[in-house]
Amino acid sequence: MAEQQPGPDATALDEVVTFTSELIRIDTTNRGGGDCRERPAAEYVAERLTDAGLEATLLERTPGRTNVVARIPGTDPTADALLVHGHLDVVPAEAADWTVHPFSGEVRDGVVWGRGAVDMKNMDAMVLSVVRSWARQGVRPRRDIVIAYTADEEASAEDGSAFLAERHAPLFEGCTEGISESGAFSFHPDPRTRLYPIAAGERGTAWLKLTAHGRAGHGSKINKDNAVTRLAAAVARIGAHEWPVRITKTVRAALVELAALHGIEADVDAPGFDVETLLEKLGPAAALVAPTLRNSSNPTMLDAGYKVNVIPGQAVAYVDGRMLPGGEDEFVETMDRLTGPDVEWEFHHREVPLEAPVDSPTFAKLRAAVERFDPEGHTVPFSMTGGTDAKQFSRLGITGYGFSPLKLPPDLDYGALFHGVDERVPVDALHFGVRVLDHYLRSA
Repeated sequence: MAEQQPGPDATALDEVVTFTSELIRIDTTNRGGGDCRERPAAEYVAERLTDAGLEATLLERTPGRTNVVARIPGTDPTADALLVHGHLDVVPAEAADWTVHPFSGEVRDGVVWGRGAVDMKNMDAMVLSVVRSWARQGVRPRRDIVIAYTADEEASAEDGSAFLAERHAPLFEGCTEGISESGAFSFHPDPRTRLYPIAAGERGTAWLKLTAHGRAGHGSKINKDNAVTRLAAAVARIGAHEWPVRITKTVRAALVELAALHGIEADVDAPGFDVETLLEKLGPAAALVAPTLRNSSNPTMLDAGYKVNVIPGQAVAYVDGRMLPGGEDEFVETMDRLTGPDVEWEFHHREVPLEAPVDSPTFAKLRAAVERFDPEGHTVPFSMTGGTDAKQFSRLGITGYGFSPLKLPPDLDYGALFHGVDERVPVDALHFGVRVLDHYLRSA
C-alpha cells in the first residue's frame, strides 16, 4: 500500500466541481407519488465508484428508482463500520423563477448553480471525489466505510433508504454510525462569528390526513352537519395552537454552547429557566435552536367540494406535523383534542425523531475535522427541524449525524437555498468540504 498523503490530491478538488455540476444536469426531480427516475444519476456515481476499484451494487424496489451501495474495506477488521449516505433525488424547480436554468449545472464566477447544489448533490460529489482520491493514493480507512446513494429521500423514502433497510440490511452489516446531509455548514450570526452546526438530532415526521364527514345537501339551505365547517374549525385550532417548550438533550447542549460563545450566563437546568429570554440575547444565532424547541403542526392542504352550491359530504385536509424526541405521545394526545369529535385523523406518513450523543468520540472527531481547516470557526451541536434518510437507517441500529461540511461566505443564506430559488454552492466551499470530509473519514 502506498504511503498515505496528508489530504486529497489536486484532482479531487477539480473532480468535486465537475461531479457536482454533472449530477445537477441529470434531472432527478422527485414530484412525489413515484414520479421520479434516479437511475441515470445512480449509474453515473456507480461508474465512478467502479473506476475507484469498488464494487458498486445497484438496487431497485421500483424500476428506475435506483440506489447504489459500495463498501470500502478498512484496515481494522474488528472496528465498527461507518455509513456515509446521500440522496440522488431533488425537489422540483420552476425554471422561470431562476437566474440560471436549474438543471444547467452552470459554473459561473466560482459558483456552481442548480437544483441539488446544496441538497444534496454537492455532498454526493464530495464523497465521490474523496473515494477516488484515496484510490489514486492507496489510502485505506481504519474502519469499513459503506457508501450509499439513495432514491426517494425527498418523498417517502419507500424506494430508497426504507427499501435498503428493510430488504438489504446485510449490506450495512457492522455499521453503527452514519453521516449525511444538513450539518457542518458555516453560519454567520454576526460579522465576527462563524459557527458550524453539526446535526445530532432530528424531529420526527408526522404528516397527517384529517377527514370530516357531514350531510351533503343544497348550498342554499341551513346545514349544521357541514363537513367543510367541521374541518375548517379543526384546521383553525391546529394552526393556532401554541406548543409548549420541550428542551431535548441536543437542544440543551446547543443552548449551553451558544450561550458560552456569546458570553452569556445561562443555567439551562435551573427551575423556571426562560428559554425565550436566552434566545433574545443570542440574536441571529437563536435561529439554530428556535425551530426545535417544540413540536409543530402546520396545515398545508385542503380538499373539499366540487360545486359552489353543493355542500359536500366529506372534507379532507393535510397537516405537516413534526415531533421532538420524546414528544410523540404529547403530539398524538394534542391532535386528538384539537381535531375534536367530528374530525378523524391519521398518520399519512410517520417517521421517528432521532437523537445522537454529542459527548461521543465520533462527535469529537467531527468537531476536530472542521476546526482543523477553520481554526477560527466554532462547531456547535444542533437538531434538524425536518428529517433525512438517517431515520430509516436508524432501524438498523445506526446512529446518524448531519455532516456535509461547507465554508460559505457570510452573504450566502444556506438555509434559504434548501428547496429555494437560485440554489448554488461556491467552488471554494466544495474544496473546503472535500478536505474536511477526507480528514474525518481517515480518522474515523
